[in-house]
Amino acid sequence: MMYSEVCPWWLYFALDNRIRKSIHKPEQILDNYVELGQKVMDFGCGPGTYTIDMAQMVGRNGKVIAVDFQEKMLKILEKKCKKEGLESRVKIHQNKPESIGISEKVDFVLAFYVIHELPAIDNFFTELRTIVKPEGNLLVIEPKLHVRKRFFDRIVYSARNHGFVPQSRINIRFSHAVLFKNVTNK
Repeated sequence: MMYSEVCPWWLYFALDNRIRKSIHKPEQILDNYVELGQKVMDFGCGPGTYTIDMAQMVGRNGKVIAVDFQEKMLKILEKKCKKEGLESRVKIHQNKPESIGISEKVDFVLAFYVIHELPAIDNFFTELRTIVKPEGNLLVIEPKLHVRKRFFDRIVYSARNHGFVPQSRINIRFSHAVLFKNVTNK
């Protein structure tokens, strides 16, 4: 069951601005998880708040799969990638609300403020388990002001039931956050 409505595309400026980036600094959040040469996914990428930084972190030999189901968000991201000269490092993919629709394997997935918007959380983790490489990481971050602890615990429970083992709770301002490792996708 979906927890809340999806953030509309025309509010993209609330997702991608200097204030948010000063509170949720991409380089500080992602530095321990995204490495040169990796293939990573920014699930629910929106206008690319973290996609551009991830593309710079993976370097020329890496790849970011930027996934969102709102075409207008992806168009905004596409323009940013062109402006930054990162088109070759970012693969833009429009998913369906009920399916990611990616078969490529990735080393790391960022799901920042998005899982609470999904219509079927269990289906998401079932599909994600086939995408994240064995021993790959998943970082789930949800807003405390919007997602109650009880619902976040449900997200963690679902992830665990689908083979993602919690590694640590991460301290990210105004957020619930857990780092998971995929231990069952062999």
